[in-house]
Amino acid sequence: MLDVVAAVLLPTGAVFCLLGAVGLVRFPDTLSRLHAAAKAQTLGLLLILLGTATQVPARYALVLILVALFQLLTVPVTGQIVGRTAYRTGAVHRAGLVVDDLGRRLERDGEREQERENQGWERAREEPDREQGRETGGREREDDAS
Repeated sequence: MLDVVAAVLLPTGAVFCLLGAVGLVRFPDTLSRLHAAAKAQTLGLLLILLGTATQVPARYALVLILVALFQLLTVPVTGQIVGRTAYRTGAVHRAGLVVDDLGRRLERDGEREQERENQGWERAREEPDREQGRETGGREREDDAS
């Protein structure tokens, strides 16, 4: 019975890996390629690992489970980083996006950064005045008062 399960899981996983590779080559834009690489490859690998786990002793199956967990933890993070990098470098066709949450967030963050820079420039302009008052020991203010 386990041989039948393995005989189904292993080729199915291989087909998903193959489809992910074909999608990576054939899809036109970065986000579609990223989707093909992340989803199909992960499912293919998990099916292959599951099929292999049915054929090996239990102590080796634990290692396969760790590989699967590592895959499930790292692929979404890597996909997120690659997607954001592609977006910020202009590799993503933004007009084709249905919802552009990252664009709105970057605009808000850019406005906040601009406000911080403006406040920094205002502080930088005020500091020489303060330093000049310290250097003269406040004599300027005394002179102004007389």
